[in-house]
Amino acid sequence: MKNIADYRNKKILVLGLAKSGVSAALLLHELGAIVTVNDQKPFSENPEAQALLEKGIKVICGEHPEDLLDEGFQLVVKNPGIPYSNFLIEDALSRGIPIITEVELAYKISDADFIGITGTNGKTTTTTLIYEMLKEGQKNPLIAGNIGKVASGVAREATADHKIVIELSSFQLMGIREFRPKIAVITNLYEAHLDYHGTRENYVNAKKNIYKNQKEEDFLILNFDQEECTQLAAETKATVIPFSTEQYLENGVSVKDGYVYFKGEKVIECNKIVLPGKFNLENILASVAAAKLSGVSNAAIEKVLTTFQGVRHRLQFVRNFNGRLFYNDSKATNILATRMALTSFDQPIILLAGGLDRGNGFEDLIPYLHNVKSLIAFGETKEKLLKTGQKAGIENLHAVNNVEEAVPLAYSLSQPGDVILLSPACASWDQYKNFEIRGDIFINAVHKLV
Repeated sequence: MKNIADYRNKKILVLGLAKSGVSAALLLHELGAIVTVNDQKPFSENPEAQALLEKGIKVICGEHPEDLLDEGFQLVVKNPGIPYSNFLIEDALSRGIPIITEVELAYKISDADFIGITGTNGKTTTTTLIYEMLKEGQKNPLIAGNIGKVASGVAREATADHKIVIELSSFQLMGIREFRPKIAVITNLYEAHLDYHGTRENYVNAKKNIYKNQKEEDFLILNFDQEECTQLAAETKATVIPFSTEQYLENGVSVKDGYVYFKGEKVIECNKIVLPGKFNLENILASVAAAKLSGVSNAAIEKVLTTFQGVRHRLQFVRNFNGRLFYNDSKATNILATRMALTSFDQPIILLAGGLDRGNGFEDLIPYLHNVKSLIAFGETKEKLLKTGQKAGIENLHAVNNVEEAVPLAYSLSQPGDVILLSPACASWDQYKNFEIRGDIFINAVHKLV
């Protein structure tokens, strides 16, 4: 860790706690900053704030005081989830106070290079694959961000021999100033988080920040199957490495004659890859690019791709039971994610779907239901889904109370060779605290089958 003097004796406000806020406050305090933490949770119910106070850090809890910025702060470190429409953030901007997220702090103190991954879909799978490939290739990776430890905590541990592989959200990327990954990946760009960003343009601009500080000796891995991503190649100073599932790219990563190629070199036969689906192939190509640029051997890449069965709850292979293949895609909390899952299989599918009713219909699923032989619906949206299934011509339509009931029914309706797929197309909050709990219940129910 670099013991930098950039923050020494500066008055800094850490706005919002959670893991990233706690880590940022402790780090800044150690670097000699005069830190104040402000969090909405009352002090009596806030063990994190209590622990920071014991360290000598000033804490203000239970509200965001309107006059808070009158204390003369020189920097605000914002929790990524706090929108820029927050009145304190707007006040800080009007006063010209810089606003960063904890990722920027991690970069400032890190002795290790960063490999940063962003995009609308596939971030977690791509980040995990890159980490596993670098680990198999003995490149000393550390994983950070939304799926690992807090970035500044990881950066504390990192040496120059490490590589930090980090998943980055648009929320985090809005708060960077100097952050510069050696390798950056944009998996794809779709419309998302408009409640936070306001417009698609704002959302895409936030994603673009991943490469705004890159130079010619850095690399930007882009999805050339998307015109919007292709156009970014003209905007960056970095060396662009394109990937595509649809066209052969001599200077990038692509598929030809059943093999994955990196710059004309055969890397792995596609039939050996365990993860199903075209969208996962995109994630794989991006990961291969990052691994090859990091000096990982083809043998190490092949070892990972022939054994990696998916990130938990993201089209995760669960079990082959009597010839039925069970997949847990509980993270599919919207129609787009379920569409992508359905296109991953050529076999007959028994689809388990349903959850929180956000007022939308499911007609957009109809063109993707042609392989679905049975639909089992649950949750608040079950009636809507059954009507959609009827319109799609699915003959076997069933309603159940929950995921646990759906699994044995799905098995009873199936035949060897069928895929039994949990891909709800809905959030879980009508019945389950989060999608992870929903997916775990599915997994447990699958393993109870005898």
